[in-house]
Amino acid sequence: MAATTSRSDVLRTFALAGAAAFALASNAAQATDGYFLNGKGAKAKGMGGAAIAYPQDGMSAANNPASITAVDARMDVGVEIFIPKRGASISGNGAGLDGDYSGNGSNPFVLPEFAYVRPLSDSVTVALAINGNGGMNTTYEKANPFAAFGATGEAGGDLKQIFITPTAAVEFAEGHSFGVSPILLIQGFRANGIQPFAMASADPTNFTDRGNDWTFGAGLRVGYFGELTDQVSIGAFYQSTIWSGEFDKYAGLFAQQGGFDVPTSYGAGIAIRPTPDIVLAADIKRIEYSGVQSVGNPLAPLFSGVPFGADNGPGFGWRDVTVFKLGADYAVNEGLTVRAGYGRSDNPIPASETFVNILAPGVVQDHFTVGATVGIGEGMELTGFVMHAPKNEVQGAGSIPLPYGGGEADIRLSETSFGLEFGIEL
Repeated sequence: MAATTSRSDVLRTFALAGAAAFALASNAAQATDGYFLNGKGAKAKGMGGAAIAYPQDGMSAANNPASITAVDARMDVGVEIFIPKRGASISGNGAGLDGDYSGNGSNPFVLPEFAYVRPLSDSVTVALAINGNGGMNTTYEKANPFAAFGATGEAGGDLKQIFITPTAAVEFAEGHSFGVSPILLIQGFRANGIQPFAMASADPTNFTDRGNDWTFGAGLRVGYFGELTDQVSIGAFYQSTIWSGEFDKYAGLFAQQGGFDVPTSYGAGIAIRPTPDIVLAADIKRIEYSGVQSVGNPLAPLFSGVPFGADNGPGFGWRDVTVFKLGADYAVNEGLTVRAGYGRSDNPIPASETFVNILAPGVVQDHFTVGATVGIGEGMELTGFVMHAPKNEVQGAGSIPLPYGGGEADIRLSETSFGLEFGIEL
C-alpha cells in the first residue's frame, strides 16, 4: 500500500508540474532546426534528436505516430531550459543604422513536454503528446536596430506554439505498424519596435506593437514503423501543413492578411542494435519553409509594389532545409543509460535576406548533445540532457535595399539548452 501511495503522489506532483510548465510556455524562444526544436522527448534530445525509428518514451508519438506500438504504458513530463544568444551587425548603411546589436533582452525560456501512452490491445495503442515550441524570438533591449528610421522602444518578435497530438497506432503485421495523429495547434505572436516599416503595409494599423495575438490550427501526421529484425528497425513520417487562422493584430505584417501556417515536413530513420546494450540511430528530415508565404516569401515583392500583409507579400525569405541526426545510447546497467548525439541542419536564411531576419536569426546548424537516464525505482526514471549549438553567422550580401540606406546586415545565433524528464511505467 505504501508503494502505491508513493506512486500516486508522484503522478499527481508531476501532472501539476506539467500544467505549470505549459503555463510558463508563453515565453518560448528561437529554436534549432530553423524555428523548430532539434528533438522531442528528453531521450531523443540526448541522441541529437534521432527518434523516427527508435521510440523510447511517450514523446515518440510526436516523432513518429506509428512507433508507439513499441512503447509500454507510461507517462512522461519534461521541461527544457533554452538559452539562445542572438544578435546582428550593420555596416555601410547610409541611413545611420551601422552598429552591433544584441537581441538577448529575453532569456532564458521554458519549453515543456507531456506524453501519455496506453496500449489498448496487443495490436492497438493510443497516446497523447503535448509539446511547446518557439521561434522568431528576439528582444533588442539596449538599442533598436531600426531607430534611425524613427522606430521607438525595444525591437523584437516572439512566436510561441503549443502542439497537442492525440495518436492511434495499429500493428497490422508482426513488427509493422501504421499510426496517425491529428495535430491541434495553439500559437501566439507579437512584434515590437518596427514602426517605420508599417508605411509599406497594406494594413499599417495592424503591423507592430499590438501585443500578443493568438490563433488556432490543425493538421495531420502519419507514420510507419517496422522492426525488421531484433537488431534493425526503420520508420518514416509525413506531416501535412498545419493550417492556422490569421493573426488579425498583425494582418499588415504577415502575407495573406496575417497568415502563419506551420510548414509541411517529412522524414525517415533507422536504428541498429549492434550489441544488446548499444543502439545507433540516424534520421533525415525535410522542412518546407518556402511553402508558407509569410515565412518563405523574400523581401523583394515589397519593391515591386506588393505591400506587407498582401497575398504573395514580403516574408522572411526562408529556404527549405534538410536535417540530419545521429545518436547512440549505451545501457551501462539496468539502472543507467548514457547517450550522445549530433544534428546538422541547413541554414534557412540566404545572405540576401538577413535584414528582415534581424528579427528572426534562426541560423544555427550544428547541434551537439549528451544525456542519461537513471532508474529511481518502482518503474520510475529521470532523464536529463544538454544541447549546445555553436555560434553561426550569416554575412549579408546585398541584404539592405537602397530605400533603407543600403549596406549589409550580418546575423548570428548560438544556443545552449538543458532539460529534465520524469517517466513512469503505468
